[in-house]
Amino acid sequence: MTTFQSDVRPIRRLVLKHARDAFLSQARVDAQWQELNYLDRPDFIQSVADYDKFAGLMEACGIEIHYLAQDNTLTMDSLYPRDAAIATDRGMILCNMGKPARRDEPTAKGRLFEKLDISVLGRIQGEGYIEGGDVAWVDEHTLAVGRGYRTNDEGIRQLRALLDDSVDLVTVPLPHYKGPADVFHLMSFFSPIDTDLAVVYSALMPVPFRELLLARGYQLVEVPDEEWEMACNVLAVAPRKVVALEGFPITRKLMEEAGAEVLTYPGAEISQKGCGGPTCMTRPLDRE
Repeated sequence: MTTFQSDVRPIRRLVLKHARDAFLSQARVDAQWQELNYLDRPDFIQSVADYDKFAGLMEACGIEIHYLAQDNTLTMDSLYPRDAAIATDRGMILCNMGKPARRDEPTAKGRLFEKLDISVLGRIQGEGYIEGGDVAWVDEHTLAVGRGYRTNDEGIRQLRALLDDSVDLVTVPLPHYKGPADVFHLMSFFSPIDTDLAVVYSALMPVPFRELLLARGYQLVEVPDEEWEMACNVLAVAPRKVVALEGFPITRKLMEEAGAEVLTYPGAEISQKGCGGPTCMTRPLDRE
């Protein structure tokens, strides 16, 4: 039995966009990285090598991988495919990106879904905006959606209209933090890694959402201040088995003390410079 409505059950299939196909060349990286608000200039050759290691972790976990094709009309940000779609048991929902430079990514994702014979339930359109990094399943019937600069009220209204009545949509107001130009999503401070365990940065969590998690029986792994900006972004490939960016020893130890197995990859080029961790770089399809 499989479900699309989980962020913690064992992943069967997922979508990736290899750095080779997202970045294309060093010249293209040099032309785009500043305009797209990357923190620094990625090195193309090292990015490809690091991504090979990241994809190798996915393969070693027994996950079936489907790669998005190279597309010259998209930007470097297509490296982060989670943002372009939301997975539900009734079909995929194509997003409408809050970052204008990424507006064509959902269409490319839709072409892949058609090729894989994966149904598309609908699409966020017009003045509505949602990015997948603002969406996470608290449980199989509760979907949390961050309301911030990348996801607006109209996008949330359209999402609610597409969802089945069995899904409880919880809107989570996001802080201003560094402002509209920054990539700040719900999953910047919340990553579930089991049905009752999540990695969080409570300093930026809205009190009602934190209280909801505790009321649902969640144990919270609290990321320390000195590691929070990337350490909170971890991918559960199975309950308490996570893939995380290397270089955050305190958070890793806290996850392990909570009973999690932690697999790490080198991500200075593909994650830290673009502010996109392992959840951002994957779009899980179905989970067991």
